[in-house]
Amino acid sequence: MISISKTTVFVFLLIIMGLTQAKAQIYEISLLTCDPGKELYSSFGHSAIRMREIGSEGQDLVFNFGTFDFRTPNFYGKFATGKLDYMLSVSTYADFIREYDYYRRDVREQILALNSEQMDFLIQHLWAQYDPARRYYRYDFFFNNCATKIRDAFEISLGNQLVWNDPPKSEEKTFRNLIDEYVYPLPWADLGIDLALGSVIDRNATEREKQFLPDYMEAAFANASIEGDGPTRPLVKESRVILEYPDEEFKMDFLNPYFIFWVIAILFTAITFYGHRKKRLFLGLDLGLFSILGILGLVVTFLWLFTDHSATKWNWNILWVFPGHLVLVWGLMKKALQPWVRKYLLFALIMADAAVVFWILGWQSFHPSLIPILLVIILRTNYLYYNLGSKTLKST
Repeated sequence: MISISKTTVFVFLLIIMGLTQAKAQIYEISLLTCDPGKELYSSFGHSAIRMREIGSEGQDLVFNFGTFDFRTPNFYGKFATGKLDYMLSVSTYADFIREYDYYRRDVREQILALNSEQMDFLIQHLWAQYDPARRYYRYDFFFNNCATKIRDAFEISLGNQLVWNDPPKSEEKTFRNLIDEYVYPLPWADLGIDLALGSVIDRNATEREKQFLPDYMEAAFANASIEGDGPTRPLVKESRVILEYPDEEFKMDFLNPYFIFWVIAILFTAITFYGHRKKRLFLGLDLGLFSILGILGLVVTFLWLFTDHSATKWNWNILWVFPGHLVLVWGLMKKALQPWVRKYLLFALIMADAAVVFWILGWQSFHPSLIPILLVIILRTNYLYYNLGSKTLKST
């Protein structure tokens, strides 16, 4: 019969407890938040999950939901129609940080207070999502992007134990307001986005919906807590700065839509006044103006009706950039004035006025730089409606 002393049993228990604790601390899970870059595709920032295996030779990996494959067949066609699939990729932490260091973009890390069971569940979920059959997903800028996929992964792994603790008096912001915060330094891109996206983004976003932006998700993680597996504790147990660079001062140059569109409006007004004095129409102005508006109308129509983009629906920019303006151009080029042309001018005038009404009533927010363009449309449709066909005015 073997005799085991109390000391031996005590030492054995200590060893078992030590091994259990070591296993529980084998991983460190954290959220990486990267500041916006200078280009449009990077202007909203980025998020990723870091999985660091404790130990001198442990793996240090980054799970990144914000990648896509340029080799995808019909890449640009799928991108334009909203049918491009993004994918989950895995890289080393060193490679991930090297890229952001090269582009001088700040990176912050939030180390999360997950227990061993929660970490294991999350890691298994991420590797399951990385399976070639599951790593691709249909991208949606607002509701299914690199940040929301991370949030969803944590909600799946933690379930009801994850509590977001939304601030009680947060500022109400529409999706368009949230975008504007990031694209203001890129005024032409800001204009293009406001032209392409419809009234569906002019509703207030909930605190959870704001997490489509990495900065807002970082703030949500900082407020969140874990409950139900012991004492309530903050989700984030430590925050640290990985990369930090001085902020660059923003200066808007003169080649921005605000300045250029007002210059155009002043020129149109001056030429219209001069034409009124000299009994001339200057139809060349209108051929150029309505050609551009008609082409933009085709783009807006295509994005609204023929793509899978959820944010391009119900776009009331169609009231002033209308494909039918191309028919007006054709009518103005005819030597003999067609009776329908004046009727169409009245229609175009009413449509432009309606756009202003929609804007004032808050049914859709248009880009502020468009005020002078809407004034030009109202001015020229009025002028042509009352003077087109007059025997005392010349067309050129």
